[in-house]
Amino acid sequence: MALRACSRLSGLAQRSKISSSNLRLLSSSTSARQWSTPLAKTIADAITATGPISIASYMRQCLTSSEGGYYTTHREGQDQFGQKGDFVTSPEISQVFGELLGIWLEVEWQLQGKKKHGVEIIEIGPGRGTLMDDILRTVTRTAVASSIENVYLVEASPSLRNAQKKLLCGDAPLEETGNGHRSSSKYGGLPITWCEDIRFVPNGKNPGQFHEAAPLTIPTGADKTPFIFAHEFFDALPIHAFQSVPPSPSSSQTLVTPTGPISLNRPSPEASKPQWRELLVTPTSPSSTFTGSTSSPTTGYPKEPKDDFQLTLAKASNPSSLLLPSQSPRYKALLPHSGSVIEISPESHSYAADFARRIGGSAAPNPSSRQTITPPAPHKPNASGAALILDYGPSNTIPRSTLRGIRSHQLVSPFSFPGLVDLSADVDFIALVEAALGASENVEVHGPVEQGPFLEQMGIWDRADQLQRMLDKKGRETKRGSGNIGKDGAMAEVDVNGKSEVEQRKKAIREAVERLVSRLPGRGMGTLYKALAIVPERGGRKPVGFGGDF
Repeated sequence: MALRACSRLSGLAQRSKISSSNLRLLSSSTSARQWSTPLAKTIADAITATGPISIASYMRQCLTSSEGGYYTTHREGQDQFGQKGDFVTSPEISQVFGELLGIWLEVEWQLQGKKKHGVEIIEIGPGRGTLMDDILRTVTRTAVASSIENVYLVEASPSLRNAQKKLLCGDAPLEETGNGHRSSSKYGGLPITWCEDIRFVPNGKNPGQFHEAAPLTIPTGADKTPFIFAHEFFDALPIHAFQSVPPSPSSSQTLVTPTGPISLNRPSPEASKPQWRELLVTPTSPSSTFTGSTSSPTTGYPKEPKDDFQLTLAKASNPSSLLLPSQSPRYKALLPHSGSVIEISPESHSYAADFARRIGGSAAPNPSSRQTITPPAPHKPNASGAALILDYGPSNTIPRSTLRGIRSHQLVSPFSFPGLVDLSADVDFIALVEAALGASENVEVHGPVEQGPFLEQMGIWDRADQLQRMLDKKGRETKRGSGNIGKDGAMAEVDVNGKSEVEQRKKAIREAVERLVSRLPGRGMGTLYKALAIVPERGGRKPVGFGGDF
């Protein structure tokens, strides 16, 4: 989740080829080498034992390893979020952001017939809980409140789970359940359940059901109406990167597999065609002086410290390069263009498909398609619920060379300080659209649209004006002591000369909103961030924020 309010950084790290002999030389020096973090040494040792790893494996280790992962390791006195952390997210910038998402939920619920029971709110990657706090504060004041039965937060980090529980539930006890942890919120005692993975979110008919052989897929029961939010979640999911290489019929044909290289007995007919080769992560040479991106020298990484790792181009095809780029015509169209680079996130596709199945049930099986180990979702006669995804990435192109790191609000190399640097990559929104539509026949997808127009259609300026008027009113009513202005513009007390404080607060409200919707490069998030909605099939009627009406 690394880009946040920062500008885009183009270019992956150095792409080089590394021979097995060079890898052996690197392997011999990993033990004595000084690594930037203990996790860096752990990753290097794994590469020494098994060979170069995918970017996906590297990201997964850096972000969620139990031995020093960025999100899964609590460091005393350190926080990833906010001005004192590494990045600031939209909910941290303004409470209005989360309030508008709560209104979006309320409007969708009304458009779908105001279900009287079975409404669930699910957030994937809830951060410190700020977004859910604003959503719950909003929806518990609307008509949908009486229909909400459960809130689920999908969170893998124990430390972040504790922060979310403190904010949302206060001193209410936290109990362990079969599928996670559970407590009662400060908003009318709404039950909140924390699950480490979306697979543990119950299906309604059979709470706690878990399919070991069905990663990222537990269908929602026909009686449930899930409203799913994923804000700056998909950008942190692991990616694979591939580069197109020209045909080389004279070269020996070798297939790289997890158990070792396999020599083909006869030349492959594919040898006369362009091929995808995966970009893999290897340790840099101890004597290397490379630090940065060859494709973006003006926005390259800091010169020091030297990167622990670099990208290398695989010398032969592997299962990932043979399978993943073949799954969409968008990738196939780029294969003939030598040097083309594409990024693919299989986990992102799985999550989007899961959202769609929870809302609309499974698509009818295709007799000609390959059989999978994923059990089909039960029939859902009436599709209900919605998913709202907000993240950054291109609207209609395939991301390429977008892996980045961020630390203390600065763009840094993704290959330095593993475990201490947040990693992310642009989201391929069109791939999410394809995954959702392919998973369920009973959903439609709207967007992506830019965040600025989305929030403006939702009424962000009207809400900002309302908060400013509330500040004026409180400033006139109270002329003693000193106090703070909090949620909804509430202000218990202000200074005797409180007008200046009120004006400062009003200015802060407006500046925060401008930051969320501004389309100026480098000054706002209105263009860079996008919104995507998955809703029940209804003949193309647009949701609010996507051109639809309240």
